[in-house]
Amino acid sequence: MTFVLSAATGFCAPKSKVPKDGNFVIGPNYTNAPEAQARPNVPKGTVHEFVMDSVESKIYPGLNGPYQRKVWVYVPAQYKQGTAAPLLLVQDGQHYLKRVTNILDNLIAERRLPAMVAVFINAGGGDGKGSERGLEYDTLSERYANYIEQEVLTRIARDYGIKFTLDPDGRATMGGSSGGACALTMGWYRTDFWHRIITFSGTFVDQQSPEDPKTPHGAWEYHERLIPQNPRVPLRIWLEVGDHDIGFDREEASFHNWVMANNRMAAVLKAKGYHYHYDFAKGAKHVDGNVLGQTLPGALLWAWDGYRAK
Repeated sequence: MTFVLSAATGFCAPKSKVPKDGNFVIGPNYTNAPEAQARPNVPKGTVHEFVMDSVESKIYPGLNGPYQRKVWVYVPAQYKQGTAAPLLLVQDGQHYLKRVTNILDNLIAERRLPAMVAVFINAGGGDGKGSERGLEYDTLSERYANYIEQEVLTRIARDYGIKFTLDPDGRATMGGSSGGACALTMGWYRTDFWHRIITFSGTFVDQQSPEDPKTPHGAWEYHERLIPQNPRVPLRIWLEVGDHDIGFDREEASFHNWVMANNRMAAVLKAKGYHYHYDFAKGAKHVDGNVLGQTLPGALLWAWDGYRAK
């Protein structure tokens, strides 16, 4: 086993390995992965921050009135201007910014991850049915993926001189809760753009708003009907749920049991022969920070495993 020296403690902690496909039970005790800690001796990426105003959007002009969203763009020190960069997109980006940029600095420096640009984007506000975030993240359609492509990435390319790869194998999208369901929706409806998916406590439940008669149970439809009844598509999907996640003791008829939903997601992905990894986290709650601290470097390594730039 390879070990790495932690600058903070001096303790030699084992490097995160690339996890395997399949179902795994982890916990109930968790330890932060060494790759999640900032290290003084590695090249640091640059983070740009800007604000997007809803009045400028044709796709999301404001469900409940005008709004603004923040966006952060991480450009690794190793990025060469003019080259087509691999891309990581992070929903609810503010919550993951520091943790993920530390991991990227470390793993890119070790050449265990490609020199990717990461875009951290906040939702448009609110949560659940009737909110801007709910419209963006819980709707089953290509609308959000198109928004990212047409309004977010084009602006970043223009303002910061970044060229993004158009190879879907060179693009990963991730999120927790509804942000995780959103990540899967991006890959499902725009497989031509996104192949690598990471979800924590994914909201694969009935939270779609506005309702759509084609998918009456919202993201519950993924494990109920969409994945089982359709041909396999080229997605790599990382899943995690806590044993005390939202609705863990609710009945099936509620369509609001996150544990049941993620268990069923793992089952249908296995049955269809997908590349997937599923962590069932004991002693963990919704998008549990302790679980993230231990598993996120491995999730990124697993998601990008096998990638070769074209």
